[in-house]
Amino acid sequence: MKGKILNKKMIFFFGALGGLLYGYDMGVISGALLFIKNDIPLTSFTEGLVVSSMLFGAIFGSGFSGPLSDKFGRRRLVFMISIIFIIGSLVLAFAPNMEALVVGRLIIGLAVGGSTAIVPVYLSEMAPTESRGSLSSLNQLMITIGILSSYLVNYAFAEIEGWRWMVGLALVPSLILMIGVLFMPESPRWLLEHRSESAARRVMKLTRKSEEIDKEIDEMHEINRISEGTWKVLASSWLRPTLIIGCTFALLQQIIGINAIIYYAPTIFSQAGLGDVTAILGTVGIGSVNVLMTIVAIMIIDKIDRKKLLITGNIGMVASLVIMAVLIWTLGLDSNLGAWIIVACLSLFIIFFAFTWGPVLWVMLPELFPMRARGAATGIAALALSIGSLLVAQFFPMLAEALGVGQVFLIFAVIGVVALIFVIKFLPETRGRSLEEIEADLRKRTAS
Repeated sequence: MKGKILNKKMIFFFGALGGLLYGYDMGVISGALLFIKNDIPLTSFTEGLVVSSMLFGAIFGSGFSGPLSDKFGRRRLVFMISIIFIIGSLVLAFAPNMEALVVGRLIIGLAVGGSTAIVPVYLSEMAPTESRGSLSSLNQLMITIGILSSYLVNYAFAEIEGWRWMVGLALVPSLILMIGVLFMPESPRWLLEHRSESAARRVMKLTRKSEEIDKEIDEMHEINRISEGTWKVLASSWLRPTLIIGCTFALLQQIIGINAIIYYAPTIFSQAGLGDVTAILGTVGIGSVNVLMTIVAIMIIDKIDRKKLLITGNIGMVASLVIMAVLIWTLGLDSNLGAWIIVACLSLFIIFFAFTWGPVLWVMLPELFPMRARGAATGIAALALSIGSLLVAQFFPMLAEALGVGQVFLIFAVIGVVALIFVIKFLPETRGRSLEEIEADLRKRTAS
């Protein structure tokens, strides 16, 4: 660690800032698409390709970043990710054609995939046990703030159809992240394994009470003593069931319907007759609800079991999707009342997602996996997440065109029911336990 280290609050702020960039680049394309088509002709397929190309990049970014972070450290990789965000933002801002847009989104996707794999791991390893849920939820809060920021930027430049400004302004938080990461400490768990115990203790003093440090250090030494190398852990039979659970959890979060709303809400509202500028304003309302309910999640996530939150969210999301589908069939999408019903139902969906499935996934993924392979395993789960996001981004506009919006959201409702069954039957509870306790229990359960 070189230079002056940030204080506790700033450590977690900059640690989660990659989530803001993920959210911004995920949300900004929804408004930009309305105006890109005026300069660069797009079909329903190429429109989906521009959106989903970021997710192709994310698949590679999440797949490679986990093992790299286990080898070189979380902090160094976040710095590299910030540089990739900068390059991608500049390519998008000056893109002359559809091919350049796809390339820019692919570059951004590499950084997005890296941030989805590394940011949750870093926050989880930096946070003390009793507040790990709320501090790890900062990633999701930053994602929602990034989405809302993109909607506000979209609205600000909608009158002049300034889509290049929309996509290019991601450069600002990218530069802030690049500078901020220079003053961030490395994860204490990574330092203990790759540097020294004294280096780990110095970092832990920034975020923990002194009496907690000895206990956690002893637990980490014990796990290191019995643990194999990263690739051997990943290939082990005892980790395989948990890896499958983590990947399924991440995949379900993306195909449950949230990305159809984030990527295509302005298009849906515009088709419903709200007008382009009003459609973007409608997404600002949805983005605001997303941020507010994520703040609620941060306040309650260390007080309520993770599984109870997920089950509550499932029930609420499925109900809102079914209600919306029925009302669209009854009133039609192109009526003024139908348009505002969609806004209300999508807002209700966001409310339930934002304080349950949104933050809980990012809290639980690093909790599920052992220390020696936490970065790599979380990266694999993030890869599954990116695949799910890619499927929604690429196929939603085509399915909506072929089947209708109401029928597609009914499909999401069915997926929500599947997700509910998965949570009840397969997902373990992790609240109130140290990462080392969770790992010890994982070894015991899978060995028996």
